[in-house]
Amino acid sequence: MFTPQRNNRTVALGALLGAALLAAPVAAHATVAPATAPAASTAAAATGLDDPAKKDIAMQIVSSAENSSLDWKAQYKYIEDIDDGRGYTAGIIGFCSGTGDMLDLVEYYTQVKPGNVLAKYLPALRKVDGSDSHAGLDPNFTKDWAKAAQDTEFKKAQDHERDRVYFNPAVKQGKTDGIGTLGQFAYYDAIVMHGDGSDSTSFRNIRKRALTKAKPPAQGGNETTWLNAFLDARVWAMKQEEAHSDTSRVDTAQRVWLKKGNLNLDTPLDWKVYGDPFHIG
Repeated sequence: MFTPQRNNRTVALGALLGAALLAAPVAAHATVAPATAPAASTAAAATGLDDPAKKDIAMQIVSSAENSSLDWKAQYKYIEDIDDGRGYTAGIIGFCSGTGDMLDLVEYYTQVKPGNVLAKYLPALRKVDGSDSHAGLDPNFTKDWAKAAQDTEFKKAQDHERDRVYFNPAVKQGKTDGIGTLGQFAYYDAIVMHGDGSDSTSFRNIRKRALTKAKPPAQGGNETTWLNAFLDARVWAMKQEEAHSDTSRVDTAQRVWLKKGNLNLDTPLDWKVYGDPFHIG
């Protein structure tokens, strides 16, 4: 993995994001012909990022940035300390020992499969949460993580936590804002990197920053204008931290598709991340 993961994530992240989304007003989609709004809304629901084919594309795109590979399913076993101050980074979405979501994952895995190979590390994960420490994890945690990744239940647990904390909230907020598949992906990628804490670079505050420049379609705005404002705010947030300062995952990927008007994130897709080219046919 060549870029750090989320910023300021905690065990309460899911609850915080859920509360923010529930508080968001639900408005009708703005369209040229108001009479067609219900049909448009139904179409958006059927073809959003939660469509299985689109979700797989989203996972490939994120993996291109996080792992320099489109093979996201090979990342369940991934684990290393990338020296970003977040301890170990691991799995399909970069769960971090220092940001709470790895702890949440192992707790959930232990609920569905008590006595698993990672359960014995729960006391240590609770102690290192909020730091980059490996205390109580070394020397065998990485080996045991790779062993756990051979277990179908652990893969399902990673999928579950990815969806609960990151994917589903991003899609829900995107649909509430009246944006399509590309916009929902932009939200998802932002939550993956920045989390949704209270700091100025979190997802919710990136969105608030964008709201000072434009309105989403659900509030009467233009979708392209809104997404440009959101990506501008995202780039600003990335540049606040040296480890995130390479903005190519926005500049030579999401922004390229937006300029082409590919709001549905249709294939074929061509993009670059950190100078490396990728293609989905």
